[in-house]
Order: sequence, then C-alpha cells, then structure tokens
Amino acid sequence: MRDAGTETNEAEGSVPSRPRREARETGRLGREIYKRDIRERVEPEHVGEYVAIDVDSGCWALGESAMAARKRLVELRPEAVNVLRERIGYVAVGSIGGGAPRRMDWSKE
Repeated sequence: MRDAGTETNEAEGSVPSRPRREARETGRLGREIYKRDIRERVEPEHVGEYVAIDVDSGCWALGESAMAARKRLVELRPEAVNVLRERIGYVAVGSIGGGAPRRMDWSKE
C-alpha cells in the first residue's frame, strides 16, 4: 500500500485524505492495474459485472453495477479517492443508443 503524501484530517476523524489525481492519470493507472493484476482473475466468468479499482493501493471490488462496485470498494478502503470503474469484458463502461462493444478476444491487450 502506498501511503506517501497522505494527510490526516483531524476534523473528519482519522481517515487519511489522498491527493486527487487527474482523471487521465487515474484511468491510465487503473487500466494498468486491471491488465496486470485483475483481468485474469475475473474474465470471462464475470463478464458484464463492474470492477472498481483504487489506483493508489491496488485494492479492488466487484459489483453488479458501477455504483455497487464503488460502494463495496469504499467499504473496504474508506480512503479510496482515485478510483477507476470498468465493465468487465467490455471496451467501455456503457454507451448511448446501442450496446457497449464487448472485447471478444480475451488474450489481447
């Protein structure tokens, strides 16, 4: 777990506050963690479910929806601020109009 740069907010209790990353950096780190540590453990058995990844610690949680995955992650890691949510087996979390395109070749990327 990476604790460098954390601060404790005395007014809110002892939960450390982490600096918020730029969205692109959170996305890049989260996808890297997903490919390296999570993908083989969840695909293809959990296709269509969601994973929330705390990019600072590498901790992650599954859920039936993006919000459910995020809620479960926060239960495990209340200090999680930099979180990426991904839909397992899809190239996008969702889409407008049609269905989100699925990733068919599990060995690529």
